[in-house]
Amino acid sequence: MPVGISPVGIIVLVVFGIFVIGGLVYYGMRDEDDRDPIQARLAEYGDRELPSSLEEIELSLPFQERVLKPLFKKLIDLVTRFTPERQLAETRHQLELAGNPNNMDAATFLGMRIGATLALGVLAFLVFVVMTKQQNGILFVLGGAALGYFFPLLWLKGKISRRQDTIVKALPDALDLLTICVEAGLGFDSAMGRVYEKWDNDLALEFGRVLQEISLGKLRREALRDMAARLDVPDVTTFVAAIVQAEQLGVSMARILRVQSDQMRVKRRQRAQEKAQQAPVKMMIPMVLLIFPSIWIVLLGPSVIILLETGISF
Repeated sequence: MPVGISPVGIIVLVVFGIFVIGGLVYYGMRDEDDRDPIQARLAEYGDRELPSSLEEIELSLPFQERVLKPLFKKLIDLVTRFTPERQLAETRHQLELAGNPNNMDAATFLGMRIGATLALGVLAFLVFVVMTKQQNGILFVLGGAALGYFFPLLWLKGKISRRQDTIVKALPDALDLLTICVEAGLGFDSAMGRVYEKWDNDLALEFGRVLQEISLGKLRREALRDMAARLDVPDVTTFVAAIVQAEQLGVSMARILRVQSDQMRVKRRQRAQEKAQQAPVKMMIPMVLLIFPSIWIVLLGPSVIILLETGISF
């Protein structure tokens, strides 16, 4: 390894490259939905003189519009052309489970994975092969490419897990509100509308989407089943199955909601007790690796220093 580059410098370069690449990908994919780009361009040209040529018009566009977005769109088209339809459908389902973050479609997400793979692979090649000339540089290049390929997938898995946890926590309270509304005389659709109006979370948004689909002509049981498929939460699937069965058999909706509400509260209590019992086991790792060594250093450090000063060797 050359003397001019230390391992700390390599780590700093790698971290800096990851942040730069992530920022460029985010900046290239970002859509400013709060403003109309056509109106913004018209307002911009209204404040200055007309351009004299097409080249001036192109150069007046920001770097994002001129370079990043066209390159990213070409990469998306290339990925879509060579990606099997089954993988696109699976990626689309995963994005639905995550709540469609940033209104991202399957082709965009796959393009982001390919772009991150190439970027981190090239960065690892420059750092470990060109600059430091490592003997196992090809392994670092493959590791950087694998990190770029799997990191967006891990990010998406984290989004799905957090969203499902939020829905599981909000479901018992939502069932309580549905039960109160139905027992007060409202219909089930009106009760879902109240949940959608009162709350602002993922479950309430899904209820709002169900109401929109029903208003467009879809059957209620089909809309509820589609919601259960989009969420992929066992508690929601059980709730939807009970509602559909009650609708088909003519059972009282208020009674079914009351039973479901009681069951969800019991499950929430059981989850809390389970996490409380798992806490000591989870605390063992930081205690053994972090807390206990610090305690030993504090307790035995002065004794070791005294023994060393007296000339006793270990």
